[in-house]
Parts: sequence; structure tokens; C-alpha cells
Amino acid sequence: QVQLVESGGGLVQAGGSLRLSCAASGRAFSSYAMGWFRQAPGKEREFVAAISWHGGSTYYADSVKGRFTISRDNAKNTVYLQMNSLKPEDTAVYYCAADDLYCSGYGCYADVVLYDYWGQGTQVTVSS
Repeated sequence: QVQLVESGGGLVQAGGSLRLSCAASGRAFSSYAMGWFRQAPGKEREFVAAISWHGGSTYYADSVKGRFTISRDNAKNTVYLQMNSLKPEDTAVYYCAADDLYCSGYGCYADVVLYDYWGQGTQVTVSS
């Protein structure tokens, strides 16, 4: 069992930056792939970014590539999402997710149904 708690959300103007954090507790964090997903009102939850258990592989949605960076610190049981050049369309609740994925590649890491553990979410609002 893994418990995930997100933090770092808030209100920011377009063009600004935020860094989200996801602190994990429970079973061995370092063995889990970690992902960030987001859900805007009236829309389905969508993939944002993911990182392999060792941090050597990262994946990004096209909509955030070049603006967002995912990283992890296994010593601190924490995964981060640095978000730069934020746009109003980035407004959503951002969720952290974890799983010991037994697959590889973008299609695996971006699949919302494969993640077993989820945080409660943190709101990100980007004003224009």
C-alpha cells in the first residue's frame, strides 16, 4: 500500500511557474513508477507526465512537452512536477499516481487505468 499527498498547487498568472510535489509513504517508493495526471471540470482525467522507478525514463503529454519537467528523489520519497510557461488551459486538479508497472513505453506510463494508487489532488488555476 502507498499513500500519496500532493502539494504546491495554487493560483498563478499565465506565463508563471509552479512546482508540485507528491510525498509518498508506505511500501517501497523507489520501486514504483510515478505519474502526474490532471482533470479539468467536465473533462476526463488525462495524462501529464510520468517517470520510471529509477528516474531514467520520463514521458510527457504533447501539450506540456518543453514546459513541464517531472523528477523524483527516492531518498525523500517525493516526486515533483515543475511547471513553467503556464497557460490558462493548464487549469485543472492535478493528481499524483503510483504503480509497479509491468510494462514499458509511453502507452503504458500514460494509461490512467494501470495506476493503482492515487493522491487526493491539488488545484492549479492559471489566470489569463
